[in-house]
Order: sequence, then structure tokens, then C-alpha cells
Amino acid sequence: MLQTIRERAQGWIAWAIVILISVPFALWGIQSYLGVGSEPVAASVNGVEITQRELDLRIQDARIRLREQLGASYRPEMIEDKALRARVLEGMIRDALLLQVSEDWGLRASDQEIRAAILSDPAFQHEGRFDTAAYERALELQGMRPAQYEESLRWRLVGSQLPRAIVASELVTDGQVGEAVRLRRQKREVSFIRLPKSAFVSEDQIPDSDVQSYYEENRSLFQTPERVKLSYLVLDVETLGAAEAPGEEELRQVYEADIERFRTPERRQLRHILISVAGDADAAAEEASKARAVEIRARIDSGEDFAELAKELSEDPGSAGQGGDLGLIEQGLMDPAFDQAAFALESGALSEPVRSQFGYHLIQVSRVEAAEVKAFEAVKDQLAAEAAKRGAEGLFFDWAERLANLSYENPDSLEPAAEALGLELKNSDWIDRQGGDGILANPKVIAAAFGDDVLRDGVNSELIEPEPDRMQAVVLRVLEHEEAAAQPLDEVRDQILQTLRDRRAAEAAAAAAAETVKQLESGAERGTVAGDFETKDAGLIARDATEVPAGVRELAFTLARPPEGGASFGSRSLEDGDAVVVLVSAVADGSIADLDQAALDQERERLRQGIGRSYYDQLVADLERRAKIERKRPDGAVVE
Repeated sequence: MLQTIRERAQGWIAWAIVILISVPFALWGIQSYLGVGSEPVAASVNGVEITQRELDLRIQDARIRLREQLGASYRPEMIEDKALRARVLEGMIRDALLLQVSEDWGLRASDQEIRAAILSDPAFQHEGRFDTAAYERALELQGMRPAQYEESLRWRLVGSQLPRAIVASELVTDGQVGEAVRLRRQKREVSFIRLPKSAFVSEDQIPDSDVQSYYEENRSLFQTPERVKLSYLVLDVETLGAAEAPGEEELRQVYEADIERFRTPERRQLRHILISVAGDADAAAEEASKARAVEIRARIDSGEDFAELAKELSEDPGSAGQGGDLGLIEQGLMDPAFDQAAFALESGALSEPVRSQFGYHLIQVSRVEAAEVKAFEAVKDQLAAEAAKRGAEGLFFDWAERLANLSYENPDSLEPAAEALGLELKNSDWIDRQGGDGILANPKVIAAAFGDDVLRDGVNSELIEPEPDRMQAVVLRVLEHEEAAAQPLDEVRDQILQTLRDRRAAEAAAAAAAETVKQLESGAERGTVAGDFETKDAGLIARDATEVPAGVRELAFTLARPPEGGASFGSRSLEDGDAVVVLVSAVADGSIADLDQAALDQERERLRQGIGRSYYDQLVADLERRAKIERKRPDGAVVE
């Protein structure tokens, strides 16, 4: 048959078919070059596009961060996809807009800033120091090359300069600080009467119509949750046994092959005095700064103390207070000119003025820690532990692969995988989306158990790794499933009756509290109107006081300043349904005279940050109003 097809595919009909097939392929190729049929666009900001792929990656990152922040409290079903997508997209639009403005305003991130950011990132460090291997592994997991990551980091740094510049440039006057301190540190003399809702509970009959109405309006409160029973297998590296330990010769080979890892580079304890030079300084200003540096060097040579001169004259705010000390520095971390001069000096030597991008430096080397390589014996145990870990990982991944294959090849049962690997097949009791005990409380496990493929299709789950930093894997399947269902009214009638009684009691307590306020405002005595209800004198309380209920504190600081010898009154309901009548009889304003310099500086900085952030938010809002921003649906239509 194949020979017949081959013979008949030799004539003009075959060539015609080939040409017809080639046309769409050729046009598809042209499309790829011309950009026709390119990636779907989620939004555009002044013509700059944000693709759906970029949005999906950012959403994935947001989910990962949420999972890391919430830990065991993370529940995938609590995160509404549409809301998360909208929030992430708005963040990307704002980032794109800020980046455009930053470029227009000439903001830049230097190679040195990029390098410093990478070197200081804990994700790229091993034992507190930058590790090239960790850096490359982290980027590999993100599917990025170093050049791509460094470029994206450059733009992130540029985008962050604008908010930092606006917030940092804000100035506040002494008058503003004084007014802020007056209000923020204000205290109020407070007393309150508590009217518990329990004192207003009525035994009057509640109509069936009210019960029925509440049930219909709040059906979601009376649902039995969706739940499942699971069958599952757990693979844990701790139960697999140890892999074969490597011999000393093998460890020596690893040591020799990776010896650079055990090399400690030379480090120098440096201190410096900086005479800064403005970026737009002319030749005269440049020469004047250099002359000051030369003069200071002469004073050091004549016996004056370097550290004292640094405290007095250095224009580096980060090190001047420490006598110019920069700590232990490895070569390659500082400005190139500074770096070259510092690592050319002898220990104890003082440099001539060195010109960097920041100005003129006088550099002194306090001490030198020579480069060294740790001996094999010093790291032998470390290498053995690492080899054991690699062996355990290899063993675990081999078993995990077998478990994944067996559960996939037998999708309707976990028994073949359990028998082949000698694992215990476990069964759970009923669990809902809040999870169960132990490993069944893990969000990834619960998400898999209630996923469509496992729940609806009745197949085994894929291999699940519950914790990213633990070699453990789970495969599960659903044995039984019950949908969420509304409880019958008769089952929840008593619960609804109690809720309605509590609601009516709380409303009655609130009405009584409001009436009490009217009586106090009419001149009635507090003791008379309080009757048998609890009265408490809290004394002077601050805005962050915890000795009174939050509702009392919040109301007290919204009431008007009381007249001399009088009081201000107000009422409100608390979260537990009780009502309170709050009395404010005096106000003690905060005063800067009561603050030491450190506290005053803290207040000034808090106010400056708050005003700067407010101005920044207003700027961004204005930029968004004036920008041409289009949000698009997946089908390409513009969202109005």
C-alpha cells in the first residue's frame, strides 16, 4: 500500500497538493516576520504594550508571593482570579507609566548600582556572601539569562527612583511638625457607660415570616461545605534510607574541581574622607574640592586623627559618623577609581586625593585580610554532607519519577503504585476546602483534591510537592465526593431565631445609648442616667490605647473638644453588639517640648514621609489621567 501511495505521489497532482499546502505555511512565516498575529495585548500605556503573557507571568509571581506570605493559611479558592488579574494589571500599568516618566526625566541606573543590588540580594547569597552559582540557579528557575535579569533589574531601579526622589525631597516646617505632634500625641480624658445587649433581650415571639426572610436573604450562611474523602500516597526522603556514602578520594576530586568555592578573597578594612563634587561643577569648583582634600591630607600627615577629621569634614553621610570606616571590602565592589586606589595601598598607608564619580577621597587601609583557600580537611565534613544530600535527592527524585509514572499509567487506582514502591496507601476522613490534619492541611494538596481533573474526572492527581524546601511528594485520588448544599430551614431555625434576638437586642441597646446621650446633653448627671450599667473611668488615653475597647477609643477621638468644665458625649455599637456611651471631659494636646531630639526627628521624618507619599500619589493620579491607557480583553476588544 505504501508503495502505491509513493508511486502516485510522483505526478502533477502531487505537486499541486504540495504547492497548496506551502501557501499557508509561507504566509504564516511572513506573518511572523511582519508581526501579524503577534501575542495578545492586555493593555497599552501611551503606545507601549503589556502582553497577556507578561501579565500571566506577573500573576503567577503574585500567587507565589501570596503563598509564601500566608504559609499554611493560603487557600487558592480564596483568591478570585478576576480581581487578582485586575489588580496585577493596574500595577503593571502604573509601573509602565512611571518608567516612561523616569526616562523622560533622565533618571538612570548605573552599572555599579545594578552590581550592588545583585550582590546584596539574599536570594543570591551563600553563608552571607554573594554566590555566582546561586545567582545562576535562581535565574535558571525563572527561565532568564543574566543579561535579561540585569536589564529588568535596571528598569526596576529606574522606576523606583521617582517615588524615592519625590518622598526624599519633601520638606516640613517646624510649625507643621508642631501641629502633627499636637494631634498625634494628643490624649483625652475618657469615661464610658457600657450597655450590654444581654440586658435588652426580649422574649417576644419572632414571626415565622422574619425567620423565612432571613433564611432566604442569607442562604450562603447555611451551607454544608463541599467535601471529599481521599486516598493518597506520601513519598518522603526521610523514609527512603541513605544513599551510598562517597569515599575520601571522591571527595578530594570534588574539592579540587570546586576549589574556588573555598577560596576567600582578599578583604581590606577601609576608611575614607569624601569631599563631594557636584555633577555640574565647573573647573574652579573641581579644583577647590581637590585643594580641600590636599589640605586635609596634610593635616593627617602632621598628626591629626583621621577618624576625628572624617567626623568633622567628610561629606559621606553613611560613614562620617563612624570616623569614615567602610568596613571590610572585597575588590570590585566600589567605584572603579576608588577600588583601584584602595587595593594598591599598603596596610596603614594613606592615599593621595582619588577622584571618583562622587568627588575626592582620602583612603586609608586599616588592615588587610589575605586571600586564602580552606584546606581539604577543614571542609571534608561539609563535602560529605553535601554528597549525602545529593545522594538523597537523587534517590528521592528517582522514586518520585517512578511514583508519577505509575500513578499516571494506572489513573483509576493508587494500589499498583503502592504495591510497586512499598508505600502505605492512606485514606482520609471527610475534609472540606479548609483542609484536614497533617499533610492534608497543605494548600497545594487541597487545591489538587478539589481540582477539576481529580474531582470531576476521577483520576489520580499529578505529583504534588507540598513544601518547596522539603523533599516530599504526594499523589492522591478522590474516593467520595459531596457537593455543597443548603441546610433545610428546620435544621437552622433555632440558629436564626438566636441571631434575630441578638440583632434586636443590639438595636435596643444602641437606641438606649443614643437616648442616654440626649439626657446627658440636657444636663442629667452621669450616675443618674447610667443606672445599673457598668461605668468605667479610663483616665487620659492616647490614640493607640489598648486599655479600652477599640470602638470607645475611636469615638473618643472624633468627639468635639469639651467646653471648660463640661464634657462631650457620643454613642456607638461595639463589635460584640454591646453599646457604649462615651464621655470626653478633657483634652491634653501633645507638645514638642515634651520630646527629646530623637523622638522629634522621628516625628519630623514620619510627617515628611506621609506628605511626600501623598504628593507622589497625586502625581501618579495626574499622570494616569493625562496618559493614553487602553485595557483590553483577551479577544482584543478595548475595555471601556
